[in-house]
Parts: sequence; structure tokens; C-alpha cells
Amino acid sequence: MTNSLTSSADAVLRHAVDATPGVPGVVAVATDRDGTIYEGAAGTRGLGSDAPMTTDTVFAIFSTTKAITGTAALQLVEDGRLDLDAPASTYVPEIAALQVIEGFDDDGTPRLRAPSRDITTRMLLLHTAGLGYDFFNETYARLAEAGRQPSVITATHEALRTPLLFDPGTQWEYGSNIDWVGQIIERITGQRLGAVMQDRILDPLGMTDTAFTMTPSMHERMAIMHQRDDAGSLSAVPDFTLPQDPEIHMGGHGLHSTAPDYARFIRMWLNDGRGPDGRAVLKPETVRMAEQNGLGEMKIKALPGVIPSLSNEAEFFPGMPKSWGLTFMINDEPAPTGRPAGSLAWAGLANLYYWIDRRNGIGGFWATQILPFADPASVGGYLDFETAVYRHAGITG
Repeated sequence: MTNSLTSSADAVLRHAVDATPGVPGVVAVATDRDGTIYEGAAGTRGLGSDAPMTTDTVFAIFSTTKAITGTAALQLVEDGRLDLDAPASTYVPEIAALQVIEGFDDDGTPRLRAPSRDITTRMLLLHTAGLGYDFFNETYARLAEAGRQPSVITATHEALRTPLLFDPGTQWEYGSNIDWVGQIIERITGQRLGAVMQDRILDPLGMTDTAFTMTPSMHERMAIMHQRDDAGSLSAVPDFTLPQDPEIHMGGHGLHSTAPDYARFIRMWLNDGRGPDGRAVLKPETVRMAEQNGLGEMKIKALPGVIPSLSNEAEFFPGMPKSWGLTFMINDEPAPTGRPAGSLAWAGLANLYYWIDRRNGIGGFWATQILPFADPASVGGYLDFETAVYRHAGITG
């Protein structure tokens, strides 16, 4: 399988770079339970750069950070230190101050009221607490445009103090929930989130190129961010970096990593929470709990592209019902790529994508650095890559 997969996957990556419109460079990794079954790179680290894209290239991984933060939270549940259904204010009192926004006065002042119930950590992990993102929500975008709400990219406490869009537990809205989970982890442990991850996840899994603050070696291998305009043309944004000494380690988007490092994390989930030496990062029963639909009959919805420079309208497998676990998207039906129902997946703003198929023991990670999110060239390449992995594994869903 490996030689055949290598040929097909290499062709997918080359096409993603050579197509019009295409991507400057991409890294992709596929893994089964035993180890890496494909690892490849194509193109360059950025437009105007002579540095080739290599498999050890470092990316700002944005929301693919969320699953690692969620794993740290689940570890605290196993330790008996975190109750998912207790008020989150038990751990972070400031979250109790968040109020529901019901509209705006004529002068633009938000109309706020107290929520009908407390936010819990489970709601935060499920994205049902009432929090959003300005690039996916008109209300938040209006607040940001009026200077009433800093961007989450600033990685500050103030950026988390956003109003709730609805009463906790009543709807699904993708947003800054996992940043608050990071704060809960810090309050319980008395450590910064990055230190908790290092001790309990990154070191046990051998993820030596994953961090909130890049080492000099990571910085030298960093891919350049790009912006695609309305005509489909790309321009490099070489000065873009996430804050390197942030006020807050943002559990929802702040990590940097490589595709092979993230594949190690995926492999842990494929192996019922076990690391490469058999050490339990999570208990098997915790993994099984986390992969279950936590929304009941509620389904996740498409993400509107409210700020076009940051995101197009985005939805995986349009028309297919999708749920949410702790903390992953779950496709409720088999996907056309070969991914079976019940698999886990998500993405990062700069067009990074992953999936975790625990039934068949296969997962993968696709990494580029392009804005806006849901870039057609990037998404198309990722889905072609996933399809190639399943085809060469003889799996059709």
C-alpha cells in the first residue's frame, strides 16, 4: 500500500501547488495506529521564497489547537479535578460576568442581560456556551468594528470578555469557547496552558515541534502566511506571526506545530489514548466518551464568512448532518472521501485540516498557510488527499 499511496498522494500535493488557483506549498501526513503511512511536501514555504516546503515546516495551526486543549481538559476530568457539569465559574470566576447581548441601542451601545443559566465546561467544549467569533458572527463583527471587542488574535484577557449570543446550552455557535477552557486548565493546575500541554501531552507523544512560543529552530522553519484576493491571486504576508509572548495561551488557536507532530497526536486518539510507548495519555473510556455526539438532536451549522478576508462561508460535506464531541466535529453519515460515520475532524483558520477515523484506524493532517479559511484550492486538495488515503487502504466508507 505504501508505495502506491506515496505515488498518489504526491500527485495530489503537486496538483495543489501547480493548479490555478493553487497553493504555494503544502505538507500532508497520513497515519494508521502503528505509525506514519504517508508523509510528503510540495511547493515552497512562501511566495517569493526559495525555501522548499519540507515535512518539518512549522505552521501556525490555529483551531487545530482546540483538540489538544480539549485533551488536557479531559485529563483533569480523569484526575477528578474538573467537573464538566459544574459552573465554569467554579474554576474561573470571571466567566460569570458574561452577559447575553440582545441587540444595540441607537448609539450602538449593546443591550445586555443576565444569562438564564450558568456556563459549564461541557458547554464550552461543545461550543454551546453562547460564544462566537467575529469572522463568523455579525454581532461580534459589529462589536469589533466599533472598537468594543478586541480580536482573539491579540491573545489578551480582554479579548475573552465578549458577550454571549444566546443563553448557555440552547444553541451551537462556533467560537472562543476553548480559550476559556484553557483558562480553566490554568486555574486548576496553577500552570500556563503550554506547560500543562508540554508535561502531559507533548512530551509523552514526542511532539518536539509544538509550542505556543516558537523556538529559534521552529522560527527558522516557519511557513509564510498568504492572503488570497477576490480574483484568486495570492500575496505573501511575511510579517504575520501569532503573538510569541502572549498575555494568554489561547487554547482555541495559539499553537505552532508541524504535520508529523500533529500526526502523533492523531495516532494517540486512534490508539485509545495511548502514546508511542504504551503510556496512557487518556483512558480508553475517556476517548470513547469524547467521540460521542454531545449535542443530542442539535446539529452544527455552516460558518458564514462575515469577514471575507478571514473566511469564506465554510461547511464540511454540505447537506450532511454533523454533530460535535469533546472537542471535534463528528460526521453523522459516511463521507464521500471514504471516511465512515462517527469519525472526528476539524480545521484551522489558515486552511489546516485533519480527520481521525477510529473505526478503521486511519487519520491525516493537511497544512497550508492561506487566508481566508475554506480556500477552495486548499479544501479541494485536502479532500483529494483523504480520498487517496482511503482508496489505497481499500476502504470505501
